[in-house]
Amino acid sequence: MTSSGPTASDSPPDPTTLPDPWQSLHELLATLDAEIEQIYLARGIEGVRPRFAYPLIRLAHTGPLTIRELAESLDRSHSAISQTVAAMRKEDLVTSEPGPDARTRRIGLTERGRSLVPFLESEWRATHATIAGLDAEIPYALTTVVQDLRRALEHRPMRQRILGHLVEPPR
Repeated sequence: MTSSGPTASDSPPDPTTLPDPWQSLHELLATLDAEIEQIYLARGIEGVRPRFAYPLIRLAHTGPLTIRELAESLDRSHSAISQTVAAMRKEDLVTSEPGPDARTRRIGLTERGRSLVPFLESEWRATHATIAGLDAEIPYALTTVVQDLRRALEHRPMRQRILGHLVEPPR
């Protein structure tokens, strides 16, 4: 007796076996972050990730903020900042105190977090100068690529572009 159902050869190939167009970008960003982290480690700064610099510097200039206020001031999602704050708390970089109501917490710098801000501000400026140098060194600047992509996506959003290629499987 033979099976009348679909076989593996009847189904389309696994799309995840094709090259991932995002992979090189993810790898590049991870490499850049790892190199910045090496700068921290070379100076004896352990447990600090490059993504901590932005909120730590902001908190040094604003004083304590709720997670929502911090997320809005950095133009990041509440979820992303909440995860970053949790990681920074584990490294004794920030404190979390009850906010004006039971649902909020005010995030402030610990002494350790405050002590790192002058170096983080210097690294921030050096990183921005490095990006400007890289932009000048390559034929098509990364900042220009990002601006051009944003303009193209304003004209026709990613969702519309994906839907233009999407072939719905039969139900």
